[in-house]
Amino acid sequence: MTTLTKNKITDSFLEKLAEAPINTPWGALQEKALEFLQKEGLPGHKAEEYKFTPVSKKLETSLTNLNTAKKVHLTQEHVNKELIPNLEADLVVFSNGHFDPSLSSYSEENYTLKTFAELTEEEVKLIGTTAKLEKDPFAALNTVSFKDGIYVHVAKNKVVEKPILFLYFNQANEGQVILPRILIQTESNAQATFIEKVASMDEEVYFLNGVTEITAGENAHIYYYKFQHENKAAIEVNNFETDIHRDSTFYAVTLSLQGDLIRNNLSLNLLDSGCEGNMYGLYLLDGKTHVDNHTNVDHTKPHADSNELYKGILADKSRGVFNGKIFVRQDAQKTNAFQQNNNILLSDDAIVNTKPQLEIWADDVKCSHGCTTGQLDEEALFYLQARGIGKNDAKGLLLYAFAGEILDHIKIDALKEYCISLVQERLGKI
Repeated sequence: MTTLTKNKITDSFLEKLAEAPINTPWGALQEKALEFLQKEGLPGHKAEEYKFTPVSKKLETSLTNLNTAKKVHLTQEHVNKELIPNLEADLVVFSNGHFDPSLSSYSEENYTLKTFAELTEEEVKLIGTTAKLEKDPFAALNTVSFKDGIYVHVAKNKVVEKPILFLYFNQANEGQVILPRILIQTESNAQATFIEKVASMDEEVYFLNGVTEITAGENAHIYYYKFQHENKAAIEVNNFETDIHRDSTFYAVTLSLQGDLIRNNLSLNLLDSGCEGNMYGLYLLDGKTHVDNHTNVDHTKPHADSNELYKGILADKSRGVFNGKIFVRQDAQKTNAFQQNNNILLSDDAIVNTKPQLEIWADDVKCSHGCTTGQLDEEALFYLQARGIGKNDAKGLLLYAFAGEILDHIKIDALKEYCISLVQERLGKI
């Protein structure tokens, strides 16, 4: 096969992949992913979807070891330090993307959790059915490279009472590439909540390239909370893909605070009538942190709703990117779709590139999208100061009021309190 690579980092990865022959139960899928990478390569500077977020260039200049990072030594003390106060949750610990059962604690009440190595032949076929290779080259790179993953299955009519906390510990260790892979299936009338939290163990660069696939069965309800607060050298690309079926509800809340470069690809596929997809995001950036949220909502059937609200507060030389796409297919009559991106810039050097998009082929829908970018309201700031509130406190109150609309979508009290403390701490620094 002729290799049509697009840049140096693609060549480097393909050379590394050639050293490790594919020998896994999901090898056929990985062969397809390899063919895709050989044909398309990783996105270069002319790629439309990545023109504001040069991930490939960042990888070329930052990574020196493309091996998959090995597990790091973790202790209970490491875990305890990263737990969320007052939150009762089942705990699933990852060391550089590798499941660590010795530090995990979960009851599997009303659900099943196992590694990909433990999957049946039929379950193996589920891998890659939601996160399609052609959607993003970095999803293909994860697919061709990962050696194991975690599968969570919530059976019909089961309600998982405690949230399941995925706790990631990341550190470059004999390799800088980290490849987490999660597959979640909830059957009809099931309900579950998932929390994803990432902790960097030092300040060295690593590349986290993750894929999460979720299927929500008929009348299922899924909540997914994601927190990104990594070291200032971390590079992260996430592909998060969902299939949402009849009368089911999906909520995603993403809080991005720190990293070098973070790209979040989040797709909601609304596959039947009566389903609802909700995406909320908050990014509070300083320094030179770069966060890019690319979202995709695909309405395919009538009588489905989607809500999307992302907000950003940017200081120093940070950069935010938002690109939200809503597709309303011809059969998706009576669709209600809302999308909004709002940003506050606290310095002249902070930059936001925002592009809400809406493509409609149906004629009986209610859809809206928009974006705003500006600075703090000087009149509101003056109003608070005139009533005896100091300038810094007044600024903090206004910024928190702006951010608080996202935090209100967090349904768990202990988790919400934790997020409020994180946001207040960050706002105190910017």
